[in-house]
Amino acid sequence: MVAWSFSAVVTGGLMSVWALGSADQVSAAASVLGTVVGLLGVLAVWAWRGKPHHKSSDTGQIAETAQTLARVVRRQWEDEAILRQLFEPAPLPVSWTLSRRGELMDCSTRGDTAILCHTHAPDQLIETFHRATRQRMVVLGPGGSGKTTFAVLLLLALLRTRDCDDPVPVLCPLSSFDPSRESARDWLQRRITEDYPALSDVRRYGTSSIVELLTEHRLVPVLDGLDEVPVARQAAVLAALNDTLPTSAPLVLTCRTDDFARAVRESRPLGNAAVLEPAPLHVGEALAALRLAAPTQRRPAWDALADHLAQTPESPVGHVLTSPLMATLVRCVYGGGDHDPTELADLRRFPTLPAVEHHLLDALIPTLYARSRRQDPTRGWNPEKARRHLTFLAQGLSKHGSFDFAWWKLHTWSSALTKPWRRAATWLAITLVGHLVTNPLLVPLFGMPLKIVPMCMAQAAAVVPVFLLSSRGSRSLARTGHRTGFSALVALSGGLAATPATVPFLPGTSMAPKFLEATAFVGVCLWLVLLTAGLPAPPELPNRGRPGMVQWRRRLARALGSVAGVAVSSALFFASYAAYVHNDGEPRFLASLRDGLVIGAVLGIGLAFFRWVRSSPAVDDQETVEETLRADRLLALLGGGACAFLFVLPDAGVRTSIWFASTVTDLAIVTAFRLLDIGVIGFVLALATCAWPYYVIARIQFAIRGQLPWQLQAFLADAHRLGILRRVNSTYQFRHARLQTRLAESTRLPEPRTPADGLPGAHSDSTTSP
Repeated sequence: MVAWSFSAVVTGGLMSVWALGSADQVSAAASVLGTVVGLLGVLAVWAWRGKPHHKSSDTGQIAETAQTLARVVRRQWEDEAILRQLFEPAPLPVSWTLSRRGELMDCSTRGDTAILCHTHAPDQLIETFHRATRQRMVVLGPGGSGKTTFAVLLLLALLRTRDCDDPVPVLCPLSSFDPSRESARDWLQRRITEDYPALSDVRRYGTSSIVELLTEHRLVPVLDGLDEVPVARQAAVLAALNDTLPTSAPLVLTCRTDDFARAVRESRPLGNAAVLEPAPLHVGEALAALRLAAPTQRRPAWDALADHLAQTPESPVGHVLTSPLMATLVRCVYGGGDHDPTELADLRRFPTLPAVEHHLLDALIPTLYARSRRQDPTRGWNPEKARRHLTFLAQGLSKHGSFDFAWWKLHTWSSALTKPWRRAATWLAITLVGHLVTNPLLVPLFGMPLKIVPMCMAQAAAVVPVFLLSSRGSRSLARTGHRTGFSALVALSGGLAATPATVPFLPGTSMAPKFLEATAFVGVCLWLVLLTAGLPAPPELPNRGRPGMVQWRRRLARALGSVAGVAVSSALFFASYAAYVHNDGEPRFLASLRDGLVIGAVLGIGLAFFRWVRSSPAVDDQETVEETLRADRLLALLGGGACAFLFVLPDAGVRTSIWFASTVTDLAIVTAFRLLDIGVIGFVLALATCAWPYYVIARIQFAIRGQLPWQLQAFLADAHRLGILRRVNSTYQFRHARLQTRLAESTRLPEPRTPADGLPGAHSDSTTSP
């Protein structure tokens, strides 16, 4: 308001001068008026950009958040339960009782010893949860005892019987929690918002819905896998849960018994939490469930195995069937009739318990893929190649200490994209290839076939310092002003690198002014791109926005302000540059002012469009891997095209004013020429701010080596369909952590590649996407 009021006063004074003065005074007044209004207008738009609203969510928004969250969580885990065959034909009958190890429990929970439930009985799960002290439980057991299955079935049972005011259970893997970086509440809020991005819609759910749900104890965090956290920080995670979350809030925690006991010794038990442990699965009950799930013609084989175990109860296979995980693997490997289960009784092949477990883990992938190929030979993946690809994924996840495969993190596995120098060299090569593809199209018009390669190399060199400096400052700069100033420094370094390719085309004979002019001008063009798209560095998360009309009135006003500010600034810049170069009076000044307004309006529209696409919230309740990949790819391509125009338009406008009659036709022709000549620089810099290009580069690199298939997403979706992987919103996990561990420990070298290995259309090795 102060800026526009001052502008109005100055405008009134200049209008009086205009009414009373001569023609020269009118011209001077118009120039000063344009400068003042333009600068103050840009200042007003900057000051009016607004601060984020921190008003708490109201009661209706909090209730709607809870309803939406309950709906999407139930849909997610019902689909996962079906894929995990938890209900086929029924869950394994595992019994859970209160732990007898008093040192693992808080003093207030040691008196209640009457808790008993079965995993296959949902009513018992709900009753156990409500009987637990303050609805807080720790679910312990050895590896493969069914802890995650217990958590999933409890979550679904609570959601199916939930009333409107009941708390919403949400399952969150603990492997991503680092208490040295954030508190448990902040991590829960961030994890839920990332896993369910629709809740980030501020207009619909407000800004604090998740925080309010946590504060009001209307969420039940189901924290799965304390044992999956690195051993060095397990005690710190347990201490953070005790110190940050109130002991009166409902909570479910799963962990292996030994890991939890070690964390308790180093910290203290989880406050007010009942500790459950499983009873060993009875062999007879396990065999009955496996026989029921088998085809009719295979049931005599299960009867024969039961007879063997009745005669030799200490057989290794008998001990295997007491583990819910191993019983599940037995059902996957032998339940479809592919193999004879009586072979498990062969003591020469399987003399020990680990031998049987390793056999089941090793046989799981070939069995499932072979079964899939028999069902549809044209769409199945080769079992050996599928195992090699999954082994590479397991080894990569284990190397990075993670259980979540996020497609936007695949570039961290590539040596060409991890170090700043290597990343800059990679993008330099991509920029050079783009130049070599587009510049030969200009040869029929302008000739110069021998100069194309050195000219392309000189132009592409501008991206090297931009990428090197962006790698250092992209994450350390939090304030907008600091990012803007650092972007100017980065753009100036790119302008210095591009000077050898720019100076020969500038008017004049003195080299020093031309050098400074080229550096400043290219720097301004690069700065426009960096302000629009951001610094070219791999993002922490993919862009989830989509073009939409949410809050369009407020966003339209800001967009119009941006367009007006950029247009006025551009007009002043071009008019000043024309006056500096030509010095031929008012006609050239007015023509440049007009061209600047046109170019600035186009630049402003492009900037507003890009921000509109990038700031739009996700509209889906739950985003899948494909949706996040598609959204980020769309933004990368739209941003690349917009920034290519942003980069070449100022240059095209200046060249039009210098070399041509400065008409709109001339401007369009020069713009098209410069797009083919240098537009790839702006395109590449915008691409490098999104996750999708890094994913594509890494995927191509690993596919060429034979470590991953060319159609990676189709492969992951098929592994998810077969039950080898599970999907947690936009990430994949191995369904069984022991399977990932077993594959990661594999030292078998990959087989030699064939020319068609994994290529699209090679039906024996790949899946055709619909």
